[in-house]
Amino acid sequence: MRVFVTGGTGHSGSYIIPELVAAGHEVTSLARSDTAAAALSALGAKVRRGDLEDLDGLKEAAADSDGVIHVAWRRELIPSGGINAVTAAELSAVLAFGEALAGTEKPLVAAGSIGSPGWENLGRPATEEDPALPGGDEYKGTLRVRNVVETTVIGLAERGVRSSIVRIPPIAHSTTDSAGFLPLLIALAKEKGVVGYPGDGANLWQAVHIRDVASLFRLALEKGPAGSYWHAIEDGGGIPFRELAEAIGSRLGLPAVSIPADVLMLPGYFGFLANLVTLDLPASNLITRRTLGWEPAQPSVLADLDNGHYFSAS
Repeated sequence: MRVFVTGGTGHSGSYIIPELVAAGHEVTSLARSDTAAAALSALGAKVRRGDLEDLDGLKEAAADSDGVIHVAWRRELIPSGGINAVTAAELSAVLAFGEALAGTEKPLVAAGSIGSPGWENLGRPATEEDPALPGGDEYKGTLRVRNVVETTVIGLAERGVRSSIVRIPPIAHSTTDSAGFLPLLIALAKEKGVVGYPGDGANLWQAVHIRDVASLFRLALEKGPAGSYWHAIEDGGGIPFRELAEAIGSRLGLPAVSIPADVLMLPGYFGFLANLVTLDLPASNLITRRTLGWEPAQPSVLADLDNGHYFSAS
C-alpha cells in the first residue's frame, strides 16, 4: 500500500514508519522543515513538504494514497490559542482526510486516548466497544482533543472510509522516550527526593511499548474493519500507580510515599500533573487481540524501567 503518515518524526510516527516499510508498504510522510525531511528519509519514507495548516495539501496527499495514518497534532497552538485552537485544528485536518477518502473504503487510522470513554463512569474495565465521550468544554486538556478526533474519525465510516482509532495509554515507553510521562515522573522524583503516588496508589494505569503501538497501527491499516476502536495496552488490566512509583524509587534509591488525596490539588508534589495522576484506567485489549491478531511482544513498562535506559538518559 501507498501510505501517507502525519507526525512521522514524533515518538509514535518514528516507529510506525519503519514498521510499515518493513512490511512492504511505500510510505510518504509530512515534513515542514529540512530537519524533519532528513529524519523521515532516514526512516525510509518519501517526503512531502507541508504542514497541517495546508488542508488542500492534506486532501491531495490522502487522495494520492491507499491509506492514511494520522498521529500528528498541533501542540504549538497551545501558547496562543489554548486547547480550543488545537481541537479546531484537529477537526479540520480529520475532516480534510475524510473528504478526500469518502466513498473509497480506504483506511484512515488515527491516534486516540485510553480514557476517552470516561472510564470513571463505567464501573468496569473499558473495552473497544465503548465510544468516546463528546469533546465538549467540560473535558479539559488533550482529552478533549482526542475525543473530537475519535468521534469524528469513527463517524467517517458512514461516509465510506475504513476508519479506525488506536487508543494509546498515558505511558508509551521505549528507549527513545525523552518527553513522555515516565521522564516527567523521574525528573519530579529527583527534584523532590521522594517518589509520590496519589492516596493508596491503587488506581490503575495503562502502558505499552511504542513498538507494539506501531505494529497495531499497521494491522489496523491493513485489515481493521470500519468504525472500530483498538486498545494499544499491555496485557494484565493495568498497573497500580504505586507499583510504578516503587519501581522508579528502587532505581533512584528513593522512597515511594503517598501524597494524601486532600492535598493533591494544592501546590505541592505533583503540580500540574495532579489531575492526571489520579486517573483510574482499567481497560481490556481482548477485542483488539482477537480481531487483528495483535499481541504485545515488547518488554512491559516495569521491565523497561529495570533496563535502566530511562535513568541513564535522565
